[in-house]
Amino acid sequence: MLPPTTIVVPLLFGSVAIGSGAAILAWRERPSPGATPLVWLLAGQSMWATCIIFSLSSKSVDGTLTWTKLGWIGVMAVPVAWILFSLEYTGRDQYITRRNVALLSVVPVLTVCLAVTEQYHGLLYVRATGVTADGTVVVQQGGLWYGVTAAYTYLLGVLGVVPILGLVSSRATAFRGQSAALLVAIVTPWSTNILYNAGALSSAGIDPTPIAFAVSGVAYLGAIRRFRLFGANPAPTWRAKEFLFDHIHEGAIVVDGHDTIVEINQTGAAILDVDADRALGSAASELLPVSGPIQADGGRDFLTVGTESTSQSYDVTVTELTDRRDHTLGYVFTLHNVTRYLQQQQRLKVLNRVLRHNIRTEANIIQGYAERTADETAETIKRRTMRIVELSEKGRDAIDLFEDAVGEWNQSSLDSLVDDCIAGARDAFPDVTFDLERPAEDATVPNGVAVVVNNLIENAAVHNDRADRRVTVSARVDGDRAVVRVTDNGPGIDEYELDILDSGTETPLRHGSGLGLWLVKWGTETIGGSVDFESTEPTGTVATLTVPLSDPERRTPAPRDG
Repeated sequence: MLPPTTIVVPLLFGSVAIGSGAAILAWRERPSPGATPLVWLLAGQSMWATCIIFSLSSKSVDGTLTWTKLGWIGVMAVPVAWILFSLEYTGRDQYITRRNVALLSVVPVLTVCLAVTEQYHGLLYVRATGVTADGTVVVQQGGLWYGVTAAYTYLLGVLGVVPILGLVSSRATAFRGQSAALLVAIVTPWSTNILYNAGALSSAGIDPTPIAFAVSGVAYLGAIRRFRLFGANPAPTWRAKEFLFDHIHEGAIVVDGHDTIVEINQTGAAILDVDADRALGSAASELLPVSGPIQADGGRDFLTVGTESTSQSYDVTVTELTDRRDHTLGYVFTLHNVTRYLQQQQRLKVLNRVLRHNIRTEANIIQGYAERTADETAETIKRRTMRIVELSEKGRDAIDLFEDAVGEWNQSSLDSLVDDCIAGARDAFPDVTFDLERPAEDATVPNGVAVVVNNLIENAAVHNDRADRRVTVSARVDGDRAVVRVTDNGPGIDEYELDILDSGTETPLRHGSGLGLWLVKWGTETIGGSVDFESTEPTGTVATLTVPLSDPERRTPAPRDG
């Protein structure tokens, strides 16, 4: 048996007070997803409890019946508000259209109308069956339509629970806490109502469901205050999944309106070098160090991650997520790798400079000397002409390098490759002494390594002003990489040239002397390697090229002469 009316009424007042407090907090969070439907849900619960308070307090049969009938407004508002809250809170507000809301309201409106006009039919009756010893009017409700409303209410309750259940196993702790609190808030009064309608609760004609709203209100308060129901919201997550979030190859990070990361795919986590689960709940500004402001709705910027030698550049596209009322739910950050694009852009700029400046300059010089047909100019014309030829050959090397980088690299034996490079250098520079230290074991490398090594050797030979010019090339296998060192006894590479390579760009007033070192840089980048330059004492330079092996598992002893 339920406690006497003197105890039931205070409990109902408690339900109203707690529900009203939660409704006020939800009202302040508008227009956050789910806030407005939750206000209506809590208002419906409070109205239901308030009408029962007045019906129990009334000493007349007519008064009791009137308040009981009005209570049906709150009764039917709760399930409709619950399903709308569930859809909007989880980001499925595209289903909340005027048409769908009108359809959801058909049964509630009919129910209220039938309750008010119950004296004219028996579909839904509200009747006084007696008076208790303390003067409380006992009301009985039933009829065919009563079963319809009960089934409809439970159906909407279950449909609203389904999206919430999907958050119980969420990787975000906040979402798990929110979903647990919401399930307690809805299951407690619903199960109480089911037991009451099944006759499992002896209630003396008093529906105990509104008393259970006290527990429901506490759960809603906990969801709002403790688990940040409207602070870390899953609505953007669902919208992002509609955007094929889990299937795109680019990195993707979903951020809510409070700059909190609410979802991140594995590609995005790998790009930022973070654990996907731990990134959830973090501030986006901490993990996305993008230079300059990022504009929403297609705004772009470049994000560079990694070390100097392994850095990758990403095009960052920011897309705003909005609900049907154009309120901002959050943003999707999409990271697309544009490293090759930027490298190609850099190469084209340099090639453009060479074609427009260097070759034109050389051609003008030749033309000037040609106009002077004196014999003393013949040698100069020859040197300048050879310079043009060399530039042309390097241009072809660059084009070949870029074309090879688009497809699969051909493979070369490391031992044979350095041997061929030394042989070619000895033919081209007969007055330079070349030494070769072969690798102890042989392995395969991309044939693009030859372009890099040839240009390192040429640079070491051409710019060496000593009488006893000497260049030493050594090669070895180190783990899954090949290391080639080119050492010379010349004056070293000008820091000005290296600074230009490090900056990655040239200007009309600040450019290098040719293509050789650019081919070294580009070739190293395209084969995924690195190159370092060191000065030696008293003079000389050591260039160290490190590249990945084509097949790290395939190694053989290097052949020996003789």
